[in-house]
Amino acid sequence: MPETARDLGFFHTLLEACVDAVIVSDDTGSILRTNPAAAELFGYSAIEMQGQKVDMLMPKAMARHHAGFMRHHLDTGETRIIGTGRDVEGMRKDGSLFPLHLSVGRTDVEGQIYFVAILHDLTRQKTAQRALERSQRLDAIGQMTGGIAHDFNNLLTVIIGNLELLEMRGGGDDKQQALVRDALASAELGADLIRQLMVFARQSHLRPVEADLGAVCRETLAILKGTLGEAYTIKTLIAPNLHPVLVDTAQLQSALVNLALNARDAMPNRGELLISIENVTIDDSYMAQETHVAMGDYLRVSVSDNGIGMCAETQLRVFEPFFTTKASSGGTGLGLAMVYGFVRQSGGHIALYSEPGHGTTFSMYFPVHQGSETGQPLDKTFEVAELPHGKGEHILVVEDNPQVRGFAVARLRELGYRTSEAGSGDQAYEMLTSGLQVDLLFSDLVMPGLLNGYDLAQRVARELPQIKVLLTSGYASDVVAAKNQLSGNTAILHKPYHHAELARRIRALLHHDNDNDVA
Repeated sequence: MPETARDLGFFHTLLEACVDAVIVSDDTGSILRTNPAAAELFGYSAIEMQGQKVDMLMPKAMARHHAGFMRHHLDTGETRIIGTGRDVEGMRKDGSLFPLHLSVGRTDVEGQIYFVAILHDLTRQKTAQRALERSQRLDAIGQMTGGIAHDFNNLLTVIIGNLELLEMRGGGDDKQQALVRDALASAELGADLIRQLMVFARQSHLRPVEADLGAVCRETLAILKGTLGEAYTIKTLIAPNLHPVLVDTAQLQSALVNLALNARDAMPNRGELLISIENVTIDDSYMAQETHVAMGDYLRVSVSDNGIGMCAETQLRVFEPFFTTKASSGGTGLGLAMVYGFVRQSGGHIALYSEPGHGTTFSMYFPVHQGSETGQPLDKTFEVAELPHGKGEHILVVEDNPQVRGFAVARLRELGYRTSEAGSGDQAYEMLTSGLQVDLLFSDLVMPGLLNGYDLAQRVARELPQIKVLLTSGYASDVVAAKNQLSGNTAILHKPYHHAELARRIRALLHHDNDNDVA
């Protein structure tokens, strides 16, 4: 075999095996070659990318300057990214932007200049970094808050004690006694404020007992129905055979009320609230939606609304004490801070999933209590051998996050299904109307582009009614279903979902079992 042929074969194998995206271009910026990882990363096929300019993969502001950068390098030899690398933004086919690390190398072969770019997706790393930074910031605020609270408690103890002495001695006239009572009432309000801060700082005095969270939830509903008013519908979804947990039931009720009132404020006129409780097992096969929960068995208590949702900045700060978007209506900014502190002090974790215009879900994870002999053994229904497998049916996976999409595809193939992929609802609709034959559409609900998951499901139900549809969402299913009237061929799978839930939902749909409840 000639030397050049061996080299080309080696280069081809290297490109195919590389997990990072690799793009080869010439001195005009035209793409000559890509590997499968590059096509998957940007949402194009290799054929679509070949011959196009590399600036198609950049945000518009950067793309406008790229040709000038190229000319400057070729004229002067000055390098900026070549040989060093830097963090930049990429743009997928659907127009969404994402962070990546770019390294570029240059080679000259027989008078022709070639550039080889290696791109590494930083989405997961940046997300984890933001989550860690938020956790560290909250921990730092909690430590500072705890120290200040202790000092103020000492001051308030002296102030309240002296005021009580003055009140008991009855000195002075009625006006002076009224001043003492006013001062004492204000000091008591200050003490209540400090107690709330102690909860956030995880230094409150909890009284955990082994509790049935289903019963606690039902008791709380009696309070909520009168508090929220008739304009708001409250639904519950409590799974059977809940595992026991150790929790301060009074604090849990307070947390549920706080979350419910927060949800009511996010639904200004009317809306629907869903409280759900279920057993979950976090392991290496669990599809967690940025929950960052340690592996183990948990009870998840979720409070969902179909309100206005939160922007990214609000989500970043929502658990900080005194941060509030409701200052004009009297919000103190301590409700969610107290919920956060209570859950963390209970050994659990709280996760937030929200999108502007689509609603919000708060999920509290409490570790299962293993110390009681009366507790039921852990549910073993997630054994892989028991999972219903496919019979070669074809499924179209629609998900804008490449990591989540790749994970879903891998799972479906393990279950015996054939798969196709789309990075947006628009791309999926184009594939289906161009003749792609599938048995089931598995789509995320919230995606960029003209068609979100619900819009795509509506079109499929109207134009291709033989195709079953399984939507997945970080919002509770009943809230989504109430907001969007779904057809009988459509079901909802709640994120984060377990491998077994996915297998059973798909099998049920393909066998005409149109159960739209949360698994």
